[in-house]
Formats: sequence, C-alpha cells, structure tokens
Amino acid sequence: MTSPRQYPVTPDGRYFVVKGRLWRMSNPSLAPGLRQELVERLMRARRAVGIAMRAGDAAAERAARAAVDEVKRALGERGPAWWTDGAPDYNRKMVENTPYADWHAGLGDAP
Repeated sequence: MTSPRQYPVTPDGRYFVVKGRLWRMSNPSLAPGLRQELVERLMRARRAVGIAMRAGDAAAERAARAAVDEVKRALGERGPAWWTDGAPDYNRKMVENTPYADWHAGLGDAP
C-alpha cells in the first residue's frame, strides 16, 4: 500500500493524490488490529503477484491479483465508498476533473 502520508490528502480525508490522480484512503473506522492484519495480507498478496509474474505463472498471478483486490475492498480502498453521506466516489479520477481541483491547484507543486 502506498503510504498516503507522502502525498497530499484531501481536506475530507477520503483521498490522497499521486501524479494528479485521486486514490481512496482506507476506511478510518477500521479497528487498528484489523487494519494491520489487512495491510499484512495485502503485502503478502502483492509479493505473490511479483513472484507469479517473474515465474510467468498466469494462473498464480490471477489468483494473487484477486487476493489484492479482496483485501483492498476489505480496507475500503475499492468497492463501495466507506462514507455514508451520499457523496460521490472519485477514486482513481484525475483530481483536475473533480470538486477537489481548486484545492489541489492551491497546493502548488504537490505530487
């Protein structure tokens, strides 16, 4: 998982920005122990993707990528938005095409 602390986080805490693209933050209401367990599972799944790719094992790569997706959904980074106020989800959208555009422009040379 990319550490969002390296990147600007939207004022509402829903996204961090990398190269002008919004990426959804993990659900802040997850219990710390559960979050840590999920992050560890995510790292194992990501390592499995790399191992499968280096081995040229397409089936193992598909399985590992599915595991990454499952954990990212459990973290709230993919799938239904974790907030409950009905606001739209801009995950993976270019920040310049969202309501966060002015905020981001005001940051200057942010990533």
